[in-house]
Amino acid sequence: MTAPILSFRNVGVAYRKRLSLFAKKDWVLRDLNFDLYRGEVLGVIGRNGAGKSTLLKLFGNIIEPDQGSIQRHSGITSQLLTLNLGFNRKLTGEENALMALVTHGMTIKQAKMKIDDVIKFAELEHISSQPLKTYSAGQRARLGFSISIQAKPDILLLDEILGVGDKNFKQKSKALIKEKVNSHQTVILVSHSAKTIKNLCSKAIWIENGNIKASGCANQVTDLYLKAQQA
Repeated sequence: MTAPILSFRNVGVAYRKRLSLFAKKDWVLRDLNFDLYRGEVLGVIGRNGAGKSTLLKLFGNIIEPDQGSIQRHSGITSQLLTLNLGFNRKLTGEENALMALVTHGMTIKQAKMKIDDVIKFAELEHISSQPLKTYSAGQRARLGFSISIQAKPDILLLDEILGVGDKNFKQKSKALIKEKVNSHQTVILVSHSAKTIKNLCSKAIWIENGNIKASGCANQVTDLYLKAQQA
């Protein structure tokens, strides 16, 4: 059987409520166990505050667990598709896009070749040469999405990013995400929307109070989640 590219074993994350070695730990996540295989699309569902965002940081190797271990297959890369890329508001949209693409691992030459595609997809051709401080929040979000989607990591991490922009842009962004999902890209999608998880994911994990409440087939897990919310 093919080996998993990512494995969690008894993983937990805790924060201290006070800056003291003797302060009680508040466990945000605890005793998480599961495997992720290449080409799988894993959905993570749960209510706000359940620990989904912290789990995503573990997936992205942004934080380390306080308990247990995470094994990553050698050479595996992950990329969080985020709308908040640390933009410089004094630079233009094009300049911010170029810097962000290089940060994602492209050469300057590769990034310059992608700029037109990024700006066009974000529908910002008319203001791409203007400073970012003149952009609306929605325009910055569209630019962030368009930049991030250019990344081609082994594991793509998505955190509630399918509601960006107007109706037309939402449809475009969802279609692009579906294209990545159907291309055998390994994806981890964090959402509180059962419909989104059902439509895009093959497997799912339901996080409740920092623990895995259920895991397995996406349809079955989301049905259990919805029943619990209605109880």
